[in-house]
Amino acid sequence: MGKLSVCQVFLFTFFIVLLVSIFPATSSQEVEDEKEFNYDVHSEKGPARWGEIHHEWSACSHGSMQSPIDLLNQRVQIVSHLGRLNRSYKPSNGTLRNRGHDIMLNWEGGAGSMHINGTDYVLQQCHWHSPSEHTINGRRFALEAHMVHESSDGKVAVVGIMYTIGRPDSFLSSISDHLQEVAGTKEEEKAVGIVDPRQIKIGSRKYYRYIGSLTVPPCTENVVWTMVRKVRTVTRRQVRLLRVAVHDDSNTNARPTQPINGRHVKLYRPQDREDN
Repeated sequence: MGKLSVCQVFLFTFFIVLLVSIFPATSSQEVEDEKEFNYDVHSEKGPARWGEIHHEWSACSHGSMQSPIDLLNQRVQIVSHLGRLNRSYKPSNGTLRNRGHDIMLNWEGGAGSMHINGTDYVLQQCHWHSPSEHTINGRRFALEAHMVHESSDGKVAVVGIMYTIGRPDSFLSSISDHLQEVAGTKEEEKAVGIVDPRQIKIGSRKYYRYIGSLTVPPCTENVVWTMVRKVRTVTRRQVRLLRVAVHDDSNTNARPTQPINGRHVKLYRPQDREDN
């Protein structure tokens, strides 16, 4: 009987360890289909009600570290110790996917990685929100790109880039033919061949850093956010093409800004020289 009890304890412990190891990876995933939620503030499925739709989405309503936020100058702490973004990206096979609420470019097997605080986060996908989800001093921009990374234990890090209307963005120009095909045929997925994420320009070493969440259900928290300080440019046509390709009835797919709740927001600024 004693041996059986020890065996039972071992099996129970193994089961718990297995669940803990699996849970972060599954809980960090964004919802792939918008059928159950939308961005209409007056809708029963709108942003204010996301947390009520499924128990697993409760963080959308009750979380204390939600994204996006307003990057207000008065609350930002300027630092120089975070260091430059340590990115080691590489070209990889890409697929454009219409997720109902956005257009996602997914890299098969990842496209290199980014190193943050001793952890490697593999670049998995990029998607776009219009208008921007994050704001700077209350100002919202035309577009925001999210480069989503995931570590081997399921932790998430996102690099965000905001755009205002102006000159064409070279990366979006390079995939515009594929976007047009998706927009014109109602296809939900299209293989686009080798895509180099290094063509997604950042153009600045300055960035904001804070801990937040996914901006779509399940709104999982403890996401490491890196928002590039420089606002880049994009044309109205490029923004419109991303929205048309989505095939929904919305004119936005941007979640409203969320309470800061006392979180620290840091702005990395190199000491050796000023850049934008």
